[in-house]
Amino acid sequence: MLKGKQKRFLRSKAHHLNPIFQVGKGGVNENMIKQIGEALEARELLKISVLQNCEMDRDTVAEQLVQGTKAELVQVIGNTIVLYKESRENKQIDLP
Repeated sequence: MLKGKQKRFLRSKAHHLNPIFQVGKGGVNENMIKQIGEALEARELLKISVLQNCEMDRDTVAEQLVQGTKAELVQVIGNTIVLYKESRENKQIDLP
């Protein structure tokens, strides 16, 4: 689990990122979870935007993504979800 200080650090890092995934009408599916998992392995920290036409609320989407990818939820702000997962081969972020 991430501590408060670590979450603040990750939020500041994520501020400059653009969302690279969008959750839309279809919601979260296996393929999306797999792709997000691979992107987390490559980048460790990423943003996902929840589109207006998504049938699930953003907290449900965040919960499903966290369970599917075994990542840490850094924050949900507006329609944007920030996820972090330490990379095994490609470690770039040193947590405080």
